[in-house]
Amino acid sequence: MIEEDLRKLLNQVHNGSLSVDQAVERLKNLPFEDLGYAKLDHHRVLRRGYPEAVFCEGKSNEQIKDIVSQMMKQNVNIVATRANEKVYDALKDLPTEVEYHEKARTIVIKQQSISKVLGKILIITAGTADIPVAEEAAVTAEIMGNEIERLYDVGVSGIHRLLAHKSKFGEANVIIVVAGMEGALPSVVAGLTSKPVIAVPTSVGYGASFGGLAALLAMLNSCASGVSVVNIDNGYGAAYIASQINRLIAEG
Repeated sequence: MIEEDLRKLLNQVHNGSLSVDQAVERLKNLPFEDLGYAKLDHHRVLRRGYPEAVFCEGKSNEQIKDIVSQMMKQNVNIVATRANEKVYDALKDLPTEVEYHEKARTIVIKQQSISKVLGKILIITAGTADIPVAEEAAVTAEIMGNEIERLYDVGVSGIHRLLAHKSKFGEANVIIVVAGMEGALPSVVAGLTSKPVIAVPTSVGYGASFGGLAALLAMLNSCASGVSVVNIDNGYGAAYIASQINRLIAEG
């Protein structure tokens, strides 16, 4: 189906009944590839700027490998999130560069060189325990072409640690703040900078944190302006939004 539609579009461009720009717009809505258990959206990169990620939890290693193998035919870089070492073992022999970022629980399948063409994203964590979620954001943002700077373990229980690095805020286009416990750090950061702040609540904390719900609600109720919030432990989502902001800046 996809090949047939492509052929029609090429013929229309060739005979002049369709411009190249019009063809690209139609490509954005071409059908997906149906694998039976998954429907691969190969044209997401045209619509959204980045290919879809492979979320590994709930999938068998065989399904993950098959999905990645089909996506590789599009010659794109692929991110597989929430991956463990067994998933890496299933993918490491693919005929391209495969990187396993253990702390981030993320696998990067590289088919194209990654140029840092976009501006800087500063990623901040409240505590060391929040680093895995922050690293998911960092690895994702890097493969999307952003420059990354990390500032870890600067939470509100020792606010002087954050204030000692305040100058870094102005060097970034976007700031991602990752915090568990009471989730106060994004409000503090947003009160000190004019840059957009993307808050990521984590499931780090004791019983009354309710697996990150307390941090999520605190961030949603932030008194600081300019704070947006993604779901609990969603480093990937935060990196995606930050990268979109950076792309708009680069294109502007």
